[in-house]
Amino acid sequence: MTQPTLHITTFNIHKGFSQFNRRMMVHELRERLRHLNPDIVFLQEVQGLHLGHAENHDDWPDSPQHEFLAEDVWEASAYGSNMIYDHGHHGNAILSRFPILHSHNQDVTHLQFEKRGLLHCQIDIPGGPAANCVCVHLSLFGRSRRRQMEALADYLDKTAESDAPLIIAGDFNDWSNRAGEHLLRRLKLREVFSGPAGNPARSFPAAMPMFRLDRIYVRGFDVKRTEVHHGQPWSKISDHAALSAHLARHGR
Repeated sequence: MTQPTLHITTFNIHKGFSQFNRRMMVHELRERLRHLNPDIVFLQEVQGLHLGHAENHDDWPDSPQHEFLAEDVWEASAYGSNMIYDHGHHGNAILSRFPILHSHNQDVTHLQFEKRGLLHCQIDIPGGPAANCVCVHLSLFGRSRRRQMEALADYLDKTAESDAPLIIAGDFNDWSNRAGEHLLRRLKLREVFSGPAGNPARSFPAAMPMFRLDRIYVRGFDVKRTEVHHGQPWSKISDHAALSAHLARHGR
């Protein structure tokens, strides 16, 4: 019997606003995600609370963005706030059709003005053992990114078996295309767009992607198909393109 594929998407949603914060796009974002219909969604720059936006926009959602986006489609969701300020907070989120067995937000801040975290969820995906899913949004600075990837590998060494299914997705801010070397070596991952010797997909800016900032890394899965969602209407929603991968467990 053919093993069903697992459809995953990662997307930096720019706190629900278009590029340069010109327009609130959270409602259009919800429609696009539902049209795409992935099983698991990895989201970065998710607005958990913003008192100013709630006052200034009549149609600002009453619930946190991850709950608003997940409502009636993704039965489970988790959120980790990273940047906290007087009027609110934002961070990473994971939405899932399958049960989230455990979630933890690991602080990996290196520079105090640039708070960062890694949201880790164990998800009960059918057809095998639970998968470790990690949503990341790494630093703008190379030295900090290296430290954060070390922290990610150290954390997973302690919390996950070395051969456990693993998906790491998000905005790596990796302009120099060096992040994969560390993850491939320590965690035995592959980047879904790269193949044996290729490069990650271009994902920024969304209107005409030039830079390879967003990534999906997997272990214990075969890659069946990949997609970059850029141009209209995606470029109206965020400055990043969304990335999707269709996966199947090894040997299935």
